[in-house]
Amino acid sequence: MKRLLIAACMLALTVPGFAQSQKILQRLDAARNTITEIMAVPDRAIPNSILAQATCVGVVPGLVKGAFIFGAEYGQGVVTCRTGHGWSAPVFIRMAGGSWGFQIGGQGTDLVLVAVNQRGMQDLLQSQFKIGAGASAAAGPVGRDTSASTNWKLQSELLTWSRTKGLFAGVDLSGVSVSQNIGDTDSLYGNTPHSFQTILDGGVPVPDPARPFVRTVAKYFHSVQ
Repeated sequence: MKRLLIAACMLALTVPGFAQSQKILQRLDAARNTITEIMAVPDRAIPNSILAQATCVGVVPGLVKGAFIFGAEYGQGVVTCRTGHGWSAPVFIRMAGGSWGFQIGGQGTDLVLVAVNQRGMQDLLQSQFKIGAGASAAAGPVGRDTSASTNWKLQSELLTWSRTKGLFAGVDLSGVSVSQNIGDTDSLYGNTPHSFQTILDGGVPVPDPARPFVRTVAKYFHSVQ
């Protein structure tokens, strides 16, 4: 009887951690699938010029449906950044906000954020920032061969897109707050704390569960000669 009680206590302690790990793995897999599915449609994908110049890529897959009050947490995402030897190990972020430039229409809404210069990368290293206030942003253009000859190169730090029910288009995320999800990030690295800067600068090896996501980003966000 005593052994059964001990086993039950151990199971109670491990199940929450296992469930959390499963959620993290599912988020990484969903982010990988989002990038793959978007880039599979050339005429509606991210332009080559942006793929080549991206410094960081963030994916927030599967937002829940409905309207959101200010400050409500509604998105969980993953970010990786370009380093001198490839793409970094990922970190996790949260996105929250109230009044959007559009209304989320239902389940299956994905967000993609691309930092297009070092300023955009520095934004993602902050513990929290607001798109359109602390970080200049613009709705990203679509079309693999689009020249993207707008002023984003000079004036924008982040380009933003949304995908709902298969439709992928640039979106205005002004007023949306982005913050570090330190708890999930630490869990991915075995509860060994690392700063976001250390991870995104390439100072931490990519953990095995994150390799498929990082490889997918590297496949599409490569330098175009």
